[in-house]
Amino acid sequence: MLDHFSVAVRDLAASGAFYDAVLAPLGGRRLMEPGPIGYGVDAPDFWVEPAPSGATPVPVHIAFTAADRATVRAFHDAAVAAGAEVLHAPKEWPEYHAGYYGAFVRDPDGNNVEAVCHRPE
Repeated sequence: MLDHFSVAVRDLAASGAFYDAVLAPLGGRRLMEPGPIGYGVDAPDFWVEPAPSGATPVPVHIAFTAADRATVRAFHDAAVAAGAEVLHAPKEWPEYHAGYYGAFVRDPDGNNVEAVCHRPE
């Protein structure tokens, strides 16, 4: 249903460094810049852009697909190395559905950023 998604950030350089680190294990990379930074695998489908002057971005929940559970763990490790606050370390979440395996961290603007795999080990 979604083609692309963007979030407003206070510090584009800090957010760019964070997303460079955490999206790399998922196969994501910077595909477009300067200005807003477009991330993706083949095409930019996730964007970070400067918030309007004086605005405070409202945190959102962003979940990125991981190919397998090892990739969820790599996302988590990259986030920790980048200094992210860990909301939930990688684990199975049976309350969502059988096989749901995810890790949740906060980005520099307080967004709840997740990597999730929907397949069993």
